Amino acid sequence: MGPKIDFTLNSRPVSLETDPLRRLLDVLREDFELTGPKEGCGEGECGACSILLNGRLINSCLTPVGTVAGQEITTIEGFRLTERFKVLDKAFADAGAVQCGYCTPGMVMAAEALLRKNSKPSEMAIREAISGNLCRCTGYGMIVEAIQLAAERGEGLW
Repeated sequence: MGPKIDFTLNSRPVSLETDPLRRLLDVLREDFELTGPKEGCGEGECGACSILLNGRLINSCLTPVGTVAGQEITTIEGFRLTERFKVLDKAFADAGAVQCGYCTPGMVMAAEALLRKNSKPSEMAIREAISGNLCRCTGYGMIVEAIQLAAERGEGLW
């Protein structure tokens, strides 16, 4: 098996015995059945696997699970339970920022990471914040608009 690795996952303490070099993405999907983070490129280029590690956006496909011992992980499934998610979800829907939906969990996590640091981001700041997340459907304009809407509507939440 491997050593015991303890961390917090979506506000819950968890523990598992596994190879510490396994990708966090695989652990989340296979061991915890959290399918929000997606396998896209497997090289940290597309952002489909984006999650928050201690509030910072990371690519779970590049992260060995052993490095998250004692850390706090938030996936889209955990974030969905927050008021901030509700604001982002509605803004994405209203702006037509969701098409096929494959990139959406990663985009929402990137938006959350940005809005935590900058509750009133400029268009350029939004574009920079989502630059590590690829979308093949929307052309990004609607995603940028959605994040701007969420920032306006969620004033005081971030």
